[in-house]
Amino acid sequence: MEITNVNEYEAIAKQKLPKMIYDYYASGAEDQWTLRENQNAFSRILFRPRILIDVNKIDMTTTVLGFNISMPIMIAPTAMQKMAHPEGEYATARAASAAGTIMTLSSWATSSVEEVASTGPGIRFFQLYVYKDRNVVAQLVRRAERAGFKAIALTVDTPRLGRREADIKNRFTLPPFLTLKNFEGLNLGKMDKSDDSGLASYVAGQIDRSLSWKDVKWLQTITSLPILVKGVLTAEDARLAVHNGAAGIIVSNHGARQLDYVPATIMALEEVVKAAQGRIPVFLDGGVRRGTDVFKALALGASGIFIGRPVVFSLAADGEAGVRKVLQMLHDEFELTMALSGCRSLKEITRNHIVTDWDTPRAIARI
Repeated sequence: MEITNVNEYEAIAKQKLPKMIYDYYASGAEDQWTLRENQNAFSRILFRPRILIDVNKIDMTTTVLGFNISMPIMIAPTAMQKMAHPEGEYATARAASAAGTIMTLSSWATSSVEEVASTGPGIRFFQLYVYKDRNVVAQLVRRAERAGFKAIALTVDTPRLGRREADIKNRFTLPPFLTLKNFEGLNLGKMDKSDDSGLASYVAGQIDRSLSWKDVKWLQTITSLPILVKGVLTAEDARLAVHNGAAGIIVSNHGARQLDYVPATIMALEEVVKAAQGRIPVFLDGGVRRGTDVFKALALGASGIFIGRPVVFSLAADGEAGVRKVLQMLHDEFELTMALSGCRSLKEITRNHIVTDWDTPRAIARI
C-alpha cells in the first residue's frame, strides 16, 4: 500500500518495533494531554487564502544561522535511532543531506558525532545535554566542532526527566547491543537496568539539575558555535534568551515528554516570537505532521520547524528511504499550501494568511 502522508508511518513503526522501543518513541509524560494537544492545536488555525496570484514559481528556500537550506523543515534531535533501524543516525544524516536541510544530532545518539560526519557533506547541529561533569560537556562540544557541526542546540527543559509511564511499565533501557556512542569512551555510554525507567535513572545520575542562564554564558566561552536554546515556552524566557546571547530559540515542550499540561508549541509560539522582537530567529518543534502545519507555524512568526517522531517512525518503517520520503512529502505539501494560499516565497507568508480560534474579534476586524 502506498504511503501518502507522514502519519501513516507511525502504524507501520508500531507493527515493526518491539513494544518497549515503540513506546519509548511514541509516548509522552503522565496523562499525555500535551502530546495530543501538540497535534490537535494545529486544527484550531484556519487559512485565509489569497486568490488570483501568479504562483507559477514557488521559492521555499531559506537561511538558518546563515546556512542556505532548501525548505524551512529541519530534523529535530531524537535519541537512540539505531533502536529504530540498524543504520540509525547514519540514515537520517544522509536523508537530511539529500533533501538539502539540517539534521540535529542528539547527545544520546547511537552514532557518534564523528561517525555522522563521516556520512558525507551536510549542515548539522548538535543537541547538548549538560552533564554534571563539565569536562565531559567541554570535550563533547569540541568534538562536535571538530566534526564540522555548525551550531549547538542546548536543551533547557530537562533538569530531571519527565514521568513517562510507558517507560516505567516497560522498564525501558537501551538494548544491550547499543551504546550512547558519544559517551562510550567516558564510561557513560551504557544504561543500567532499573526498576523504573533506565533512562530516568541515567538522567538522575548524570544530568546537571543546577543548569541556569550562567551556563549559557559559560558555553559561549568554550565554543564559537552559535547556541540555540531549545525548550522555551514563555515570553519571559524568550527575553532572557536574547539577553544572554542565544543565537536563536526553539519553542519546544520536548515532544510533550517533560511537563504535561504545558501548551502545544504552536500555541506558545506567537508569545515567544513577539518577545524576541525579531532580534533572533524563533523555530518551532512539536506536532508538525503536514505541510499545512509548517505554513501555520511560519504565519505565526517561526523561521522554520523541526520534526522528530516522523523521522524515527519512517526510519523504523523503511530506513533512509523512509526519512527521505517524509521530508519529500512535507516539502511537497508545504509547496502546495503556499501555492493555494497565494504565497510565492516565505516572506510572503503573513499573519493575515491565517485565523486562529484565539484571535479576538478586534484582531479579525483589523485584517
